[in-house]
Amino acid sequence: MTTTAPVDDTHADADEPRGGAVGASRAFGWMLIVTGAAGLLAAWVITLDKFKLLEDPDFKPGCSINPVVSCGSIMQSDQASAMGFPNPMLGLATYSVVICVGITLLAGARFPRWYWLTFNFGTLFGVGFCTWLMYQSLYNIGALCLWCTLAWVATLIMFWYVTAHNVRNGFLPAPAAVRAVADEFPWVLPVLHIGVIGILILTRWWDFWTG
Repeated sequence: MTTTAPVDDTHADADEPRGGAVGASRAFGWMLIVTGAAGLLAAWVITLDKFKLLEDPDFKPGCSINPVVSCGSIMQSDQASAMGFPNPMLGLATYSVVICVGITLLAGARFPRWYWLTFNFGTLFGVGFCTWLMYQSLYNIGALCLWCTLAWVATLIMFWYVTAHNVRNGFLPAPAAVRAVADEFPWVLPVLHIGVIGILILTRWWDFWTG
């Protein structure tokens, strides 16, 4: 059974050792470009609005729609500069890298195991950071930023697909059953992960959504 999801169909050649340099399918490359572009767009808009807020504390970002969907509340929080500078500036750099990787894969580039694992670690860091930001947004700040959620979704998708790619190619050790799932159904985990976040957002402000 196959799906229309961006499955990486370029595996290590039969005559080279498993774990050697491999590329990826065009669909996989486009997945990185699209998710990287989505994250970059979100980071760019948030950065512009953040600078406008610094210039004018009364500025109201376009995505501040109501008490819950309030980008301004997020941008003015301490968590919005967790590393001493606005968080989206980190996104401007990292999502650009993701787009570059996607473009090189479309051009036929092949990378060794250490490269894929480093890339995987970078996406894992992104998921960890996004998870922390999600928790802060939902349970400490008490507001939701639509541009932030776009970046969260983009990061989760790229992480799970890169992980599935590394499992399929033997870069990450896994039982045969797990490799089979990664090969046939790489979309399952990102869909479940995003679904859980959606449920948390729904239940966190259930009275507001249904009121």
